[in-house]
Amino acid sequence: MDASRDTIPSHVPGKVLDWYDAHARTLPWRAPPGTAAPDPYRVWLSEVMLQQTTVAAVKDYFAKFTNRWPTVTDLAAAPDEEVMAAWAGLGYYARARNLLACAREVAVRGGIFPDTEEGLRALPGLGAYTAAAVAAIAFGRRAVVVDANVERVVTRLFALDDPLPGSRPAIRALTDTITPERRAGDFAQALMDMGATVCTTRAPRCLLCPIAADCRARAMGEPERFPVKAPKKARPTRQGRAFWIERDERVWLVRRAGKGMLGGMRALPDDGWSARADGHGEPPIAGRWESAGRVGHVFTHFALELGLSVHLGDLRCDPPMDPPGEGEWWPLDRLEEAGLPTLFAKAARLALAVPA
Repeated sequence: MDASRDTIPSHVPGKVLDWYDAHARTLPWRAPPGTAAPDPYRVWLSEVMLQQTTVAAVKDYFAKFTNRWPTVTDLAAAPDEEVMAAWAGLGYYARARNLLACAREVAVRGGIFPDTEEGLRALPGLGAYTAAAVAAIAFGRRAVVVDANVERVVTRLFALDDPLPGSRPAIRALTDTITPERRAGDFAQALMDMGATVCTTRAPRCLLCPIAADCRARAMGEPERFPVKAPKKARPTRQGRAFWIERDERVWLVRRAGKGMLGGMRALPDDGWSARADGHGEPPIAGRWESAGRVGHVFTHFALELGLSVHLGDLRCDPPMDPPGEGEWWPLDRLEEAGLPTLFAKAARLALAVPA
């Protein structure tokens, strides 16, 4: 389908910005329209947190992080394990490792973020989207910012019927044609807000949309058809097992390898399951074990069914015996402070619900 620029009126950016001035969402990391630019640290932190996560889920985490580490240099000085524990529940834990790496690089630069897309892209863990968002929102640079909400608004505006994810370069190019030279950050946030509150996935509120008269998908009478998505590939289901080993009101937790699935996080011992293979099922120590049920979790590329086995043996001996490998005995009454990933937090709740 032809989606050339000359079919989209030049007044569209102005309409979008006027709508934003009146209807911008109030968010803790934002500066209201017409006020001074927000702190780049807060913009960057929020954008990293918001990847693959909802605004509602991020608000509490953002408040916790900024209260505990109010500047990028504060975050840079934080121990890895404290940041990983504070991140627990947000998912996609590689983001937390990249967050620390980036904060430490910025701290080396005197706590000052680069103010261009190119400079931001040079920081650890900043991809094209995050660099564009920070450049536009925090520094007023003209940058093309495309998240899932923007994708939806733009594909409907132009009725782009090429399927995702292959159409993303075309979506970015089309977004570029309507991004203004001034107020690019407000324009990006306006499209985000429109996608979140008006141009929604289902039942879009076209009567409230400032550019409804210019929207080609609405003119076709089927805005919900866009964006077109390629058929999903079947997601495999892996089988694994976690192990609950308790002694003296403490549970044995291990630290997962720094790279890979849930890297660097505290967790229950498991049997080596991965995105590519089932676990081997063998417990880390000998003794009597009892099954305590199963929990499920869906990752990006696979689903996991995780069985939980509880050790019934007696580890109270002289000298005390620890399971093999590196780990720590964590107090049960402080388990929430361990920062277990959601998967292992589910398993822990299951174990604690089993009668002794």
